[in-house]
Amino acid sequence: MGAGASSVMGREGEAEDHETGLGNLPESCVAAVLLYLDPPEICRAAHLSRTFRGAASADFVWEAKLPENYMYLVELASGGKSPGERDRLCLKEVYARLCRPNPFDGGNKEFWLDKSWGGFCMSISSKALLITGIDDRRYWNYIPTEESRFYTVAYLQHTWWFEVDGEIDFYFPAGTYSLFFRLHLGRASKRLGRRICSSEHIHGWDIKPVQFQLSTSDGQNTISHCYLDEPGRWILYHAGVFVVENSNISTKIQFSLTQIDCTHTKGGVCVDSVLIYPKGFIPKRSLFPTCKSV
Repeated sequence: MGAGASSVMGREGEAEDHETGLGNLPESCVAAVLLYLDPPEICRAAHLSRTFRGAASADFVWEAKLPENYMYLVELASGGKSPGERDRLCLKEVYARLCRPNPFDGGNKEFWLDKSWGGFCMSISSKALLITGIDDRRYWNYIPTEESRFYTVAYLQHTWWFEVDGEIDFYFPAGTYSLFFRLHLGRASKRLGRRICSSEHIHGWDIKPVQFQLSTSDGQNTISHCYLDEPGRWILYHAGVFVVENSNISTKIQFSLTQIDCTHTKGGVCVDSVLIYPKGFIPKRSLFPTCKSV
């Protein structure tokens, strides 16, 4: 298509007015073809000609890339803005708006669409989780860091009873999702512009594995176990998979991370967030250890 396109392009990148030029194709036909492309490909095709640019802005093209319940997501992302302001957005702008991080629940949660294909993603801050002992500074502290999208993580020095619980009640777009805990052994900081990691408090995680548990309001349940290792790296630990069949019905997800064997203490771990991704989606620069399901 590249060679054919270049042969009918003018000096300024617009199709010349030839009988067989791209500019003579009906915009509706071009839009029908664009339906089969991914969003980045649609945006690149928009540079081919005025016809392609117009077709690439057609609402029905972008409606096919949006989740079925995109109006609910727009309402949540708007943060209370007037309906008139939302209604003025074309669906291409709606897609772009939903691909940006959209905070809610006081900024402790965010959702976004992956811009490459529209998959729904969510991140839940450690401050939105129920962490046993979080108010006791002898055990836990919130520490600032640029390595979290929320700029704060919960750091455990030591404890006998390690338990992190959370839940989210949300109208998820239909699909299959994986839930992860984002954890880091050791306390990272910067010194003279270089990243360093203190392993001072790391202990107890090699004795017994932690347990991940996930359940949903419609009866889905999963449990898995995994040892925490690889100090100095942020790792996504897989807690389980859940399926949403109807985006118009709210799904309540409950999840937990525990190591409550009180025969030994454990410590030196940072809890950043819980992440929900479409199953099979692999974020860049992420490590995934193997966890054993039961």
